[in-house]
Amino acid sequence: MQLHENFNFIIEILGTISFSMSGSFAAMQKRFDPFGVLIIAFVTSVGGGTVRDLLLDVPVFWMHDLVMCNLIFGTCVLAMIFKSVEKKFKVTLFLFDSFGLGLFTIVGIQKGLNADLHPLICVTLGTITGCFGGILRDILLNRIPLIFRKEIYATACIVGGSVFLLLVKYTPLSYTFVQVSTILLIVAIRTLAVKFHWQMPKFYGNDNASEM
Repeated sequence: MQLHENFNFIIEILGTISFSMSGSFAAMQKRFDPFGVLIIAFVTSVGGGTVRDLLLDVPVFWMHDLVMCNLIFGTCVLAMIFKSVEKKFKVTLFLFDSFGLGLFTIVGIQKGLNADLHPLICVTLGTITGCFGGILRDILLNRIPLIFRKEIYATACIVGGSVFLLLVKYTPLSYTFVQVSTILLIVAIRTLAVKFHWQMPKFYGNDNASEM
């Protein structure tokens, strides 16, 4: 049990780092000042978890533990230093965002399981935890959130979360192996979707889209 708790904490740490980097790079693409970069990194990292905790009616995780806040600040500073070396953010932003999506999806599902919620609600909480930080980030950056665009985003969380629950319930695989495998599955779905231009089906033509 202690090993599982430690690994869960590692997943949460890695997810926070990934989304903090994602938010930082996205803000620097928009040429925000350092304070603006920090705000976007913070919102991206804690947005999904905050919504999840409010829905679960439990204390919001970052308000009672400064570890995550300090981690976000340190990651943000490193991202700004890295900016002086790496000028092209697109690939870096995508990688951190994809890994953050996978890591936080699993965190959200586990929070639901710990609360003895229905598996469908657990997957929903995982999707919220993985996606809402990015939604808030994109809104603050004045762009349409990825979840509402043509890219496969929330679908990767739903598929990965469902596979996670099925493997945990119906296979003898170790819990840690299932966690790692599911995170990589979500990252793979997201990567392949972008590479091969996978899209959700549309129910309107180009004319209707242009009118909106």
